[in-house]
Amino acid sequence: MIKKQGLRLMLVALSLSVSGCAVFQPTSKKSETAQKEEKGDKKDGGLKPYAKVITKDAKSDEGLFTVHKVDENYFYEIPDSLFNREMLTVTRIAKTASGIGFGGGKQNTQVHRWQKKGNKVLLRVVSYDIYANDSLPVHEAVVNSNFEPIIQSFDIKTVGKDSISKSTVIDVTDLYTKDVQALGMQDRTRKEYKVSRLDESRSFIDTIRSYPENIEIRHIKTYNAGEPPSNESTGSISMEFSNSMILLPKVPMERRYFDERVGWFTTEQTDYGLAAQKSKTIEYLDRWRLEVKDEDMEKFKNGELVEPKEPIVYYIDRATPKQWVPYIKEGIEDWQVAFEAAGFKNAIIAKDAPTVEEDPDWSPEDVRYSVVRYLASPIPNANGPHVSDPRSGEILESDINWYHNVMTLLRNWFFVQTASINEDAQGVAFKDEVMGRLIRFVSSHEVGHTLGLPHNMGSSVAYAVEDLRDPEFTKEFGTAPSIMDYARFNYIAQPEDGDVALMPEIGPYDKYAIEWGYRPIPEKEGMEEKDILDEWILEHAGDPKYRFGSQQSGGVIDPSSQTEDLGDDAMLASEYGIKNLKRIVPKLIEWTAEDGKDYEDLDDLYGQVLAQYNRYMGHVAANIGGVYEYYKTYDQEGAVYTHVDKETQERAMSFLQDQLFDTPEWLINQDIFNKIEFDGNIERIRNMQQRSLNNILDFGRMSRLMENEEINGKEAYSLLDMMTDLRKGIWSEVYSGKKVDRYRRNLQRAYIERMEHLMNEEQDEIPSRWRNWITRSNVNVSQSDIRPVVRGELKALERQVKNSIYSSGDTLTRYHLQDVLKRIDLILNPVN
Repeated sequence: MIKKQGLRLMLVALSLSVSGCAVFQPTSKKSETAQKEEKGDKKDGGLKPYAKVITKDAKSDEGLFTVHKVDENYFYEIPDSLFNREMLTVTRIAKTASGIGFGGGKQNTQVHRWQKKGNKVLLRVVSYDIYANDSLPVHEAVVNSNFEPIIQSFDIKTVGKDSISKSTVIDVTDLYTKDVQALGMQDRTRKEYKVSRLDESRSFIDTIRSYPENIEIRHIKTYNAGEPPSNESTGSISMEFSNSMILLPKVPMERRYFDERVGWFTTEQTDYGLAAQKSKTIEYLDRWRLEVKDEDMEKFKNGELVEPKEPIVYYIDRATPKQWVPYIKEGIEDWQVAFEAAGFKNAIIAKDAPTVEEDPDWSPEDVRYSVVRYLASPIPNANGPHVSDPRSGEILESDINWYHNVMTLLRNWFFVQTASINEDAQGVAFKDEVMGRLIRFVSSHEVGHTLGLPHNMGSSVAYAVEDLRDPEFTKEFGTAPSIMDYARFNYIAQPEDGDVALMPEIGPYDKYAIEWGYRPIPEKEGMEEKDILDEWILEHAGDPKYRFGSQQSGGVIDPSSQTEDLGDDAMLASEYGIKNLKRIVPKLIEWTAEDGKDYEDLDDLYGQVLAQYNRYMGHVAANIGGVYEYYKTYDQEGAVYTHVDKETQERAMSFLQDQLFDTPEWLINQDIFNKIEFDGNIERIRNMQQRSLNNILDFGRMSRLMENEEINGKEAYSLLDMMTDLRKGIWSEVYSGKKVDRYRRNLQRAYIERMEHLMNEEQDEIPSRWRNWITRSNVNVSQSDIRPVVRGELKALERQVKNSIYSSGDTLTRYHLQDVLKRIDLILNPVN
C-alpha cells in the first residue's frame, strides 16, 4: 500500500514538472490564442460568421434556394420566407445497372416541408392521403392522425448576410450521401436483391442545381447486395438517382372530380369531411391549370374561343435531330382541336428550345419548362410522365422522354401492319416524310398522356371491321375514335380497298375527354360541377365512340378493351390481318435485300410477322370466357358486366382451331429459314401454339366460364362446351384415324402437360407489388369443378386413343399415342 501511494505521488510530481513544456501540452485544452480566435468565429447564438461557412472559394448557384459547394460539402441557403412552404420531391432513377428499372423510372413522390425550430432545421414529410376541410371539427382529428414524420434534422451553420431578406444556411451533404430511403432505392428492390447496406465510400453527390422554382439533385448510391441482377462479381449495385424538389403553388388549383366513365390520370385521398357516414376515397383529375382571363369571361360564356391565362408550352430539346422537329411539334399542336372543344384557342403550343446564345441559363431541368427530351438510348419507346400537385391534381410540368430507337419500333409496326397494301412500308429504311408522319403520331399519343389521359383500350372496337376498309369512312373518322388506344395501323385494309387511312388521329373521344376535363364551368367549383359533368357524359351514353375502356394487366377479361386490336369483331379483323401477313412473308427477302448486307433485317422482320400473328391469336382467345365491362351509374340502364355471348365464343374457338392449332404452314418458309437459322422452326410453332393453349386453359378463364353457365344456363358457353370443343379439335386425328404429324404431336403433348398442370397446381399468387395493377378472376381450384372436368376429359381422350391407336399405319403416330396413354395414366394414377 505504501509503495503504491509513493508511485502515485511520483506520477503527480512528474506531470507537474513537464506541464510547462509545449511538446507535452495536453491536446484536450486549447491555447488562449486559439480560444480567442474561436470565440471570434462565433456570432450571437453560437453561429459562425457567414464568411467562415460559405468561404470565398465556394461555388454558388442561386435559385429557389442558393446552393453552395464548399470543397465536397453542399449547403442550402434557405430564404426564411420559404420555411413551412410545401415542396414536392420526386425521386427517379437517372441511370441504373442492367436489370433494375430504367432511366426515368419514378421511385417515390413525397411532399416535404422545411421547418425552422430553434437552432435546427427539420425536413418533414407532409401527407395528403387523408383530409378534411379546415372549417370542419373533424379537421383537428385528421391533423392529430397525420403527424408529419421527420426525415432529417440539420444544425443551422449560419444565417445569410442580407438583413432584409433573411436566410438560413444548413449542410445537406449527408441528406444525399447517407442512406435516406425516401430519396434512394425502394424497399422492395432492396429485398429482391438482398441489399444489406449502403457503401458510403462509393456514394457521393454528382450535382445540385438550383432554378427559380425547383432544385435538381443527382447523386450516386452504391449498395452492397447479396444477389445483384448484373455485375455479380462486385457484390453491389450502383445507381444514379435524381431528386426534383419543386415549390408547390401557395394557392392550390380548384379540383375537378373523377368519373370512371371518362378515362383520366388521377390523384386520390381519403376525405373524412364528407356527409357520408364513413371515410371515403375521392379522386380528382391530374390536369393543367387552364383558366379564362377575367376580361374574356363574357366572351367565353357566349361561346367564343378564348386564349387561356397561361397556355401549355412544350419545348423541343436542342438535341433533337432537325428533320424530326417539325413532326414532333405538329404532334403537340394536333391537340389544339381538342382544346377548342373545351373553349380555348392556342391552348397548347410547341416551341424550339432557345439556343445557348439566346439563353445560356435555359435548362430542361427547370420546372418552368416542359420539354420533349431526345435521349440517345437503344430503348425502342417514348413515354410522357408528368408531375402533379397532390393537393389539387394540378400538372406542374411534364417532360416527354423520346428515345432514339422509337423509330425502330415504328418501322416494325408500320411494316408488319401495312406493307401488304402500302408501298411506303415495303422496306427497312423509310423516307423521312414517312418516318416523320409516324413520329407525329407517337408525339400526339405521348402528349395525350401529359395532358392527363391514360390509354383508352376500349376505343378501337367502336368501328365496324368493314368500315375500316372504306376510304371515305377512314378519311373522315380515322381508324379509331381515340389516339390514346393502342390501335396502331390499319392491318385490316386489303390491297383492293384503295386509299384507306392507315392510322388514328385526334378523334371524337379525345375531344370529348379534353372538353370534359378542361372546359371551365363558370361560378361552380369542386363538387358543384358534378351535375353538369354528369350531363356531358349522359349526352353520349351508349355511343361506342365515347366509351372509355381501361387497360388490363395480367390477362384480358374484357375482349372489347384490348391492346393492339382494331374493329368490332376480333375473328373477322384477325382473318383480314392474317391474309395480309400471308402476302408479306413471301416478299420478306425481296423487301429486306441489299447487296453486301447480312440477313439481320430479314430475321427481325420475320420475327415481327410472328409477333403480329400472336397478337391476333390473343385478340381472339380473349373472347372465350370473356366479360364486357361498360362503366355506368345508377341513372343508366343495363348491366356493367356482361358475359360474351355463346355464338361469339364458339366462333373464337373455331378460329383458333383453324388458324393456329391446325399447323399454320404458311409461316414455314425454308427460303427464309436457311438464311437466318440452323434450326428452330419446329420449336417456334410449338411455342406459339402452347402459349395460346395455356392462355385458354387458364384457371381464371375457366372460372368465368363456370360462372357464365351458372347465370345464363344453356345460353352460356360452358366450361364443358369449351373443353369438349378444344379436345375434339386438337385431337381430331384420333377421331378420324389419320396420321399425326410432328407439329401436331408437339401440340398434343403440350395439351397433356397443361391438363397435368390443371390437375396438380393451384392458381399462382399475384406478387404483392402488382396487386393494385393486376385484375383477374380468382378461383379455389381444388374446390371447384375444374379438376372433375379435367379428369373427365382425360378419361374421354384415353378411351378414344385406345380405340384408334392401331388404326393408323404410321409408326411414329403409334409410338406417340402409346406415350399419350402412359402420360394420361400417370396423371390419373400418380405413383406414390
